[in-house]
Amino acid sequence: MKTKFSTAWKSSKQPRKQRKYTHNAPSHIKSGFLGSHLSKELKKKYNKRSIRVKKGDKIKIMRGKFKGKTGKVENVDVKRSLIYVEGIQISKKDGTKTKQGFHSSNMLITELNLDDKKRVNKLGKQEKKEKKNPEKSKISGVPKTGGF
Repeated sequence: MKTKFSTAWKSSKQPRKQRKYTHNAPSHIKSGFLGSHLSKELKKKYNKRSIRVKKGDKIKIMRGKFKGKTGKVENVDVKRSLIYVEGIQISKKDGTKTKQGFHSSNMLITELNLDDKKRVNKLGKQEKKEKKNPEKSKISGVPKTGGF
């Protein structure tokens, strides 16, 4: 099996090739896999469904053993596609505690870390603007459509 990442790869329905693509992807592409859904309030505010998780974001875990727990993102491991949350640890058989990594699809972002100016600018462009009523035609008062 080739372990080199293919830039010419388009798509495949085969799960093994999907896994291979994500595993062999370079870090700048793997970073794009770390997006997570926003809470309802943030969705309305920024007019965006999901955004990449960053250190300092507050999240809620939606799936798994720690479902319902909330915390601040402590570390984002791009290479392994895992997100570590403060205060969430598992105990091993020998009694030691270790951090538990989560996949970004299993969490919901409840509060954003807005220390990064680039991130703020990117979100600012997406912020909801007041939508005006569509123009109504003068003849019948029916909204104009694009035609057939």
